[in-house]
Amino acid sequence: MRTRSAEIRLLLQLIDEAYERKTWHGPNLKGSLRRVSAEEAAWRPSANRHNIWEIAVHAAYWKYAVRRRLLDGKRGSFPLKGSDWFKLPADKSEALWKEHLHLLEQTHRSMRDAIEQFPASKLYATTPHSKVTNIAVIYGIANHDIYHAGQIQLLKRLREKK
Repeated sequence: MRTRSAEIRLLLQLIDEAYERKTWHGPNLKGSLRRVSAEEAAWRPSANRHNIWEIAVHAAYWKYAVRRRLLDGKRGSFPLKGSDWFKLPADKSEALWKEHLHLLEQTHRSMRDAIEQFPASKLYATTPHSKVTNIAVIYGIANHDIYHAGQIQLLKRLREKK
């Protein structure tokens, strides 16, 4: 069995807390999405503002992008057409919402696996066409989860007040 470096273990702890493990700061990304219905997820506070559904798919996309970058994978293999922010389909059913939550879960798991196997010797390297180190990308995706968890919590409160 391969022994993980202290840096990789710390990065995994950050990833786990930002996505699904209990933390001192409040809800993580997965916790903020718990018990959100498709109707709640599709609600937007005003025109041209993102909703919870879009944020969840956006988070899935960036987990995919981090994994792809760490593994030097090819572009264009994300299951949905497009990148970054995705237009919601006309079908805003519970089934499709659950499917997109499952996509988020799957992309998180595959990204986490890539981080777990990532060589610590490459953490401070940059990939071609980038100025950002691999370690910054990894802790950045944890920050990304926390940021969007906060947005989701705010959107849920705004919807309650409407």
